[in-house]
Amino acid sequence: MTSFRAFRIHQDGAGHRAGIETMDTDSLSPGEVLVRAEWSSVNYKDALAGTGKGKILRTYPLNGGIDVAGSVVASSDPAFREGDKVLATGSGLSETLDGGYGEYVRLPAAWTVALPATLTTREAMIIGTAGFTAALALLRMTENRQTPSLGPIAITGATGGVGMLGIDIFSGAGYEVHAISGKPDRFDFLRGIGATTCVDRHQLAFSGKPMESARYGGLLDNVGGATLAGFLPAIAPYGNAAICGLAGSPALETTVMPFIIRGVSVLGIASAGTARDVRDEVWKRLSSEWKPRHLDTICTKEVALEDVAGVFGAMLEGGSFGRTLVRIAS
Repeated sequence: MTSFRAFRIHQDGAGHRAGIETMDTDSLSPGEVLVRAEWSSVNYKDALAGTGKGKILRTYPLNGGIDVAGSVVASSDPAFREGDKVLATGSGLSETLDGGYGEYVRLPAAWTVALPATLTTREAMIIGTAGFTAALALLRMTENRQTPSLGPIAITGATGGVGMLGIDIFSGAGYEVHAISGKPDRFDFLRGIGATTCVDRHQLAFSGKPMESARYGGLLDNVGGATLAGFLPAIAPYGNAAICGLAGSPALETTVMPFIIRGVSVLGIASAGTARDVRDEVWKRLSSEWKPRHLDTICTKEVALEDVAGVFGAMLEGGSFGRTLVRIAS
Protein backbone atom coordinates (compact mmCIF):
# COMPACT_ATOMS: atom_id res chain seq x y z
CA MET A 1 0.00 0.00 0.00
CA THR A 2 1.37 3.40 -1.04
CA SER A 3 -0.09 6.85 -0.28
CA PHE A 4 -0.32 9.32 -3.14
CA ARG A 5 -2.03 12.49 -4.37
CA ALA A 6 -4.98 12.47 -6.77
CA PHE A 7 -7.59 14.83 -8.18
CA ARG A 8 -10.70 13.08 -6.85
CA ILE A 9 -14.31 13.79 -7.81
CA HIS A 10 -17.26 13.30 -5.45
CA GLN A 11 -21.02 13.56 -5.92
CA ASP A 12 -23.26 12.88 -2.94
CA GLY A 13 -25.86 14.48 -0.72
CA ALA A 14 -23.60 17.49 -0.29
CA GLY A 15 -23.39 17.97 -4.06
CA HIS A 16 -20.40 18.02 -6.38
CA ARG A 17 -16.89 18.58 -5.10
CA ALA A 18 -13.47 17.83 -6.50
CA GLY A 19 -9.88 18.54 -5.57
CA ILE A 20 -6.51 17.14 -4.59
CA GLU A 21 -6.70 14.42 -1.94
CA THR A 22 -4.35 11.87 -0.43
CA MET A 23 -5.38 8.25 -0.89
CA ASP A 24 -3.66 4.87 -1.05
CA THR A 25 -3.17 2.38 -3.83
CA ASP A 26 -5.38 -0.21 -2.11
CA SER A 27 -8.30 2.17 -2.66
CA LEU A 28 -7.90 2.32 -6.44
CA SER A 29 -10.32 0.68 -8.85
CA PRO A 30 -9.51 -2.98 -9.62
CA GLY A 31 -7.16 -3.92 -12.43
CA GLU A 32 -4.18 -6.12 -13.15
CA VAL A 33 -1.62 -3.37 -13.86
CA LEU A 34 -0.51 -0.81 -11.27
CA VAL A 35 1.08 2.20 -12.98
CA ARG A 36 3.10 5.11 -11.65
CA ALA A 37 1.61 7.91 -13.71
CA GLU A 38 3.90 10.38 -15.46
CA TRP A 39 1.62 12.39 -17.75
CA SER A 40 -2.05 12.95 -18.48
CA SER A 41 -3.94 15.56 -20.50
CA VAL A 42 -7.05 17.72 -20.36
CA ASN A 43 -9.97 16.87 -22.63
CA TYR A 44 -13.42 18.43 -22.79
CA LYS A 45 -14.83 15.43 -20.92
CA ASP A 46 -12.30 16.02 -18.14
CA ALA A 47 -13.49 19.59 -17.76
CA LEU A 48 -17.13 18.49 -17.65
CA ALA A 49 -16.35 15.80 -15.07
CA GLY A 50 -14.13 17.99 -12.92
CA THR A 51 -16.64 20.83 -12.68
CA GLY A 52 -19.73 18.65 -12.43
CA LYS A 53 -21.23 20.40 -15.48
CA GLY A 54 -21.57 17.13 -17.36
CA LYS A 55 -22.55 13.66 -16.21
CA ILE A 56 -19.38 11.79 -17.17
CA LEU A 57 -18.75 9.64 -14.09
CA ARG A 58 -21.09 6.71 -13.65
CA THR A 59 -19.96 5.98 -10.10
CA TYR A 60 -18.44 8.09 -7.33
CA PRO A 61 -15.92 8.90 -6.07
CA LEU A 62 -13.35 8.51 -8.84
CA ASN A 63 -10.10 10.14 -9.84
CA GLY A 64 -10.43 12.33 -12.91
CA GLY A 65 -8.49 12.04 -16.17
CA ILE A 66 -9.47 9.92 -19.17
CA ASP A 67 -5.85 9.63 -20.37
CA VAL A 68 -2.67 8.42 -18.66
CA ALA A 69 0.86 7.25 -19.46
CA GLY A 70 3.55 6.01 -17.10
CA SER A 71 5.59 3.08 -15.83
CA VAL A 72 4.36 -0.27 -14.53
CA VAL A 73 4.99 -0.77 -10.82
CA ALA A 74 3.38 -4.19 -10.48
CA SER A 75 1.34 -6.50 -12.69
CA SER A 76 -0.49 -9.78 -12.25
CA ASP A 77 -0.71 -10.11 -16.05
CA PRO A 78 2.40 -11.61 -17.67
CA ALA A 79 2.07 -9.28 -20.65
CA PHE A 80 3.33 -6.40 -18.49
CA ARG A 81 6.38 -6.25 -16.25
CA GLU A 82 7.73 -3.77 -13.75
CA GLY A 83 9.33 -0.84 -15.55
CA ASP A 84 7.35 -1.23 -18.78
CA LYS A 85 6.08 2.03 -20.24
CA VAL A 86 2.34 1.94 -20.93
CA LEU A 87 -0.60 4.17 -21.80
CA ALA A 88 -4.37 4.13 -21.68
CA THR A 89 -6.99 6.41 -23.20
CA GLY A 90 -10.72 6.25 -22.57
CA SER A 91 -11.58 2.64 -21.72
CA GLY A 92 -13.71 3.64 -18.72
CA LEU A 93 -11.11 5.90 -17.08
CA SER A 94 -12.85 8.62 -15.06
CA GLU A 95 -16.20 7.03 -15.94
CA THR A 96 -16.29 3.68 -14.17
CA LEU A 97 -12.61 3.44 -13.13
CA ASP A 98 -10.17 5.76 -11.41
CA GLY A 99 -8.52 7.91 -14.05
CA GLY A 100 -5.11 9.37 -14.77
CA TYR A 101 -5.19 12.41 -12.46
CA GLY A 102 -3.34 10.60 -9.71
CA GLU A 103 0.25 9.65 -9.02
CA TYR A 104 -0.84 6.02 -9.34
CA VAL A 105 -3.53 4.35 -11.43
CA ARG A 106 -4.62 0.72 -11.64
CA LEU A 107 -5.52 -0.39 -15.15
CA PRO A 108 -7.26 -3.47 -16.54
CA ALA A 109 -4.71 -5.35 -18.64
CA ALA A 110 -7.25 -5.60 -21.46
CA TRP A 111 -7.09 -1.83 -21.97
CA THR A 112 -3.41 -1.23 -21.14
CA VAL A 113 -1.37 -0.42 -24.26
CA ALA A 114 2.38 -0.95 -24.37
CA LEU A 115 3.98 2.38 -25.24
CA PRO A 116 5.34 2.19 -28.81
CA ALA A 117 9.12 2.50 -28.93
CA THR A 118 8.95 5.62 -31.09
CA LEU A 119 6.84 7.57 -28.57
CA THR A 120 7.67 9.00 -25.16
CA THR A 121 5.03 9.04 -22.43
CA ARG A 122 4.86 12.82 -22.85
CA GLU A 123 4.28 12.56 -26.61
CA ALA A 124 1.64 9.89 -26.05
CA MET A 125 -0.31 12.25 -23.82
CA ILE A 126 -0.06 15.18 -26.20
CA ILE A 127 -1.72 12.81 -28.64
CA GLY A 128 -4.04 11.31 -26.01
CA THR A 129 -7.74 10.81 -26.65
CA ALA A 130 -7.80 13.78 -29.02
CA GLY A 131 -5.16 12.43 -31.38
CA PHE A 132 -6.44 8.88 -31.00
CA THR A 133 -9.89 10.10 -32.07
CA ALA A 134 -8.52 11.89 -35.14
CA ALA A 135 -6.45 8.86 -36.15
CA LEU A 136 -9.38 6.51 -35.58
CA ALA A 137 -11.41 8.73 -37.91
CA LEU A 138 -8.72 8.52 -40.58
CA LEU A 139 -8.50 4.75 -40.18
CA ARG A 140 -12.24 4.30 -40.61
CA MET A 141 -12.32 6.70 -43.54
CA THR A 142 -9.48 4.96 -45.38
CA GLU A 143 -11.08 1.58 -44.71
CA ASN A 144 -14.14 3.03 -46.46
CA ARG A 145 -12.08 4.03 -49.52
CA GLN A 146 -11.26 7.64 -48.63
CA THR A 147 -8.29 8.86 -50.67
CA PRO A 148 -6.65 12.26 -51.22
CA SER A 149 -7.84 12.16 -54.83
CA LEU A 150 -11.46 12.66 -53.68
CA GLY A 151 -10.64 16.20 -52.62
CA PRO A 152 -9.80 18.21 -49.49
CA ILE A 153 -10.80 17.17 -45.99
CA ALA A 154 -12.67 19.84 -44.02
CA ILE A 155 -11.93 19.78 -40.29
CA THR A 156 -14.31 21.72 -38.06
CA GLY A 157 -13.41 22.90 -34.56
CA ALA A 158 -9.89 23.24 -35.90
CA THR A 159 -8.36 24.99 -32.89
CA GLY A 160 -9.37 22.26 -30.43
CA GLY A 161 -7.28 19.21 -29.62
CA VAL A 162 -8.97 16.85 -32.08
CA GLY A 163 -8.98 19.56 -34.73
CA MET A 164 -5.29 20.44 -34.44
CA LEU A 165 -4.10 16.86 -34.26
CA GLY A 166 -6.46 16.01 -37.11
CA ILE A 167 -4.86 18.72 -39.26
CA ASP A 168 -1.40 17.36 -38.46
CA ILE A 169 -2.32 13.70 -38.99
CA PHE A 170 -4.42 14.10 -42.15
CA SER A 171 -1.98 16.48 -43.84
CA GLY A 172 0.92 14.17 -42.96
CA ALA A 173 -1.01 11.32 -44.60
CA GLY A 174 -1.18 13.26 -47.86
CA TYR A 175 -4.57 14.99 -47.61
CA GLU A 176 -5.25 18.63 -48.38
CA VAL A 177 -6.83 20.01 -45.21
CA HIS A 178 -9.26 22.92 -44.94
CA ALA A 179 -9.41 24.13 -41.32
CA ILE A 180 -12.75 25.55 -40.16
CA SER A 181 -12.58 27.77 -37.08
CA GLY A 182 -14.20 30.79 -35.48
CA LYS A 183 -10.77 32.09 -34.45
CA PRO A 184 -9.25 33.78 -37.50
CA ASP A 185 -6.41 35.14 -35.36
CA ARG A 186 -5.16 31.54 -35.16
CA PHE A 187 -5.09 30.88 -38.91
CA ASP A 188 -1.33 31.33 -39.27
CA PHE A 189 -0.85 28.76 -36.50
CA LEU A 190 -3.16 26.29 -38.26
CA ARG A 191 -1.33 26.73 -41.54
CA GLY A 192 1.92 26.08 -39.70
CA ILE A 193 0.73 22.62 -38.61
CA GLY A 194 -0.54 21.56 -42.02
CA ALA A 195 -3.74 23.35 -43.04
CA THR A 196 -3.77 24.42 -46.69
CA THR A 197 -6.82 26.68 -46.35
CA CYS A 198 -8.45 28.27 -43.32
CA VAL A 199 -12.10 29.34 -43.26
CA ASP A 200 -13.82 31.48 -40.64
CA ARG A 201 -16.85 29.48 -39.55
CA HIS A 202 -18.83 32.73 -39.29
CA GLN A 203 -18.27 33.20 -43.03
CA LEU A 204 -19.47 29.76 -44.08
CA ALA A 205 -22.12 30.04 -46.76
CA PHE A 206 -24.38 27.05 -47.31
CA SER A 207 -27.39 27.29 -49.59
CA GLY A 208 -29.59 25.03 -47.50
CA LYS A 209 -30.34 22.97 -50.59
CA PRO A 210 -30.30 19.15 -50.33
CA MET A 211 -27.30 19.05 -52.69
CA GLU A 212 -24.47 21.48 -53.40
CA SER A 213 -21.39 21.36 -55.59
CA ALA A 214 -18.97 18.73 -54.31
CA ARG A 215 -16.28 20.93 -52.75
CA TYR A 216 -14.85 18.47 -50.20
CA GLY A 217 -13.61 14.94 -50.37
CA GLY A 218 -14.55 14.32 -46.75
CA LEU A 219 -15.15 15.81 -43.32
CA LEU A 220 -13.86 15.42 -39.76
CA ASP A 221 -16.56 17.10 -37.69
CA ASN A 222 -16.30 18.19 -34.06
CA VAL A 223 -19.30 20.52 -34.12
CA GLY A 224 -22.52 18.83 -35.22
CA GLY A 225 -25.76 20.76 -35.70
CA ALA A 226 -26.12 23.22 -38.58
CA THR A 227 -22.41 23.05 -39.43
CA LEU A 228 -22.52 19.32 -40.06
CA ALA A 229 -25.81 19.63 -41.94
CA GLY A 230 -24.26 22.31 -44.14
CA PHE A 231 -21.20 20.26 -45.08
CA LEU A 232 -22.94 16.97 -45.91
CA PRO A 233 -24.44 18.16 -49.24
CA ALA A 234 -20.98 19.45 -50.31
CA ILE A 235 -19.09 16.15 -49.94
CA ALA A 236 -17.88 14.41 -53.09
CA PRO A 237 -19.28 11.06 -54.29
CA TYR A 238 -18.29 8.23 -51.94
CA GLY A 239 -16.58 10.60 -49.52
CA ASN A 240 -16.91 10.17 -45.76
CA ALA A 241 -18.02 12.39 -42.91
CA ALA A 242 -16.41 11.22 -39.66
CA ILE A 243 -18.42 12.53 -36.70
CA CYS A 244 -16.74 12.84 -33.31
CA GLY A 245 -18.13 15.91 -31.52
CA LEU A 246 -21.10 18.12 -30.75
CA ALA A 247 -19.55 21.43 -29.71
CA GLY A 248 -22.26 23.25 -31.67
CA SER A 249 -25.27 21.01 -31.18
CA PRO A 250 -26.22 17.31 -30.96
CA ALA A 251 -29.13 17.94 -33.32
CA LEU A 252 -28.93 17.16 -37.02
CA GLU A 253 -31.50 18.30 -39.58
CA THR A 254 -30.67 17.06 -43.06
CA THR A 255 -31.96 14.98 -45.97
CA VAL A 256 -31.00 11.58 -47.30
CA MET A 257 -29.95 13.07 -50.64
CA PRO A 258 -26.14 13.10 -50.13
CA PHE A 259 -26.29 9.48 -49.01
CA ILE A 260 -28.50 8.00 -51.73
CA ILE A 261 -27.32 10.14 -54.68
CA ARG A 262 -23.60 10.54 -53.97
CA GLY A 263 -23.03 7.57 -51.70
CA VAL A 264 -21.68 9.75 -48.88
CA SER A 265 -21.06 7.78 -45.69
CA VAL A 266 -21.39 9.05 -42.13
CA LEU A 267 -18.96 7.31 -39.78
CA GLY A 268 -19.48 7.58 -36.05
CA ILE A 269 -16.20 7.87 -34.13
CA ALA A 270 -16.61 6.59 -30.56
CA SER A 271 -13.06 6.43 -29.27
CA ALA A 272 -13.61 5.50 -25.61
CA GLY A 273 -14.81 1.95 -26.23
CA THR A 274 -12.73 1.11 -29.29
CA ALA A 275 -12.13 -2.63 -29.70
CA ARG A 276 -8.65 -3.73 -28.59
CA ASP A 277 -7.44 -4.86 -32.01
CA VAL A 278 -8.50 -1.55 -33.56
CA ARG A 279 -6.96 0.37 -30.64
CA ASP A 280 -3.63 -1.37 -31.19
CA GLU A 281 -3.76 -0.62 -34.92
CA VAL A 282 -4.43 3.08 -34.31
CA TRP A 283 -1.47 3.38 -31.91
CA LYS A 284 0.71 1.50 -34.37
CA ARG A 285 -0.13 4.10 -37.02
CA LEU A 286 0.26 7.00 -34.57
CA SER A 287 3.77 5.86 -33.73
CA SER A 288 4.79 5.44 -37.36
CA GLU A 289 3.41 6.87 -40.59
CA TRP A 290 0.68 8.91 -38.86
CA LYS A 291 2.81 10.29 -36.03
CA PRO A 292 1.98 14.02 -35.73
CA ARG A 293 4.91 16.18 -36.78
CA HIS A 294 4.11 19.20 -34.61
CA LEU A 295 3.45 17.78 -31.15
CA ASP A 296 5.48 20.38 -29.28
CA THR A 297 3.66 23.15 -31.13
CA ILE A 298 0.21 21.66 -30.54
CA CYS A 299 0.96 21.30 -26.81
CA THR A 300 0.20 24.90 -25.86
CA LYS A 301 0.05 24.50 -22.08
CA GLU A 302 1.50 22.29 -19.37
CA VAL A 303 0.23 22.26 -15.77
CA ALA A 304 1.05 20.37 -12.60
CA LEU A 305 -1.50 17.98 -11.11
CA GLU A 306 -2.47 20.44 -8.37
CA ASP A 307 -3.29 23.10 -10.98
CA VAL A 308 -5.41 21.00 -13.30
CA ALA A 309 -8.76 22.38 -12.10
CA GLY A 310 -7.67 25.86 -13.13
CA VAL A 311 -7.92 25.09 -16.85
CA PHE A 312 -11.42 23.61 -16.85
CA GLY A 313 -13.36 26.87 -16.96
CA ALA A 314 -11.66 28.30 -20.04
CA MET A 315 -12.09 25.01 -21.87
CA LEU A 316 -15.82 24.87 -21.19
CA GLU A 317 -16.20 28.50 -22.27
CA GLY A 318 -14.50 27.80 -25.61
CA GLY A 319 -11.33 29.64 -24.67
CA SER A 320 -8.93 26.72 -24.84
CA PHE A 321 -6.41 26.40 -27.62
CA GLY A 322 -4.44 23.29 -28.49
CA ARG A 323 -3.53 20.56 -26.04
CA THR A 324 -2.97 20.94 -22.31
CA LEU A 325 -0.64 18.43 -20.67
CA VAL A 326 -0.84 17.45 -17.01
CA ARG A 327 2.49 16.70 -15.36
CA ILE A 328 1.86 13.98 -12.80
CA ALA A 329 5.34 12.83 -11.81
CA SER A 330 7.25 15.31 -9.66
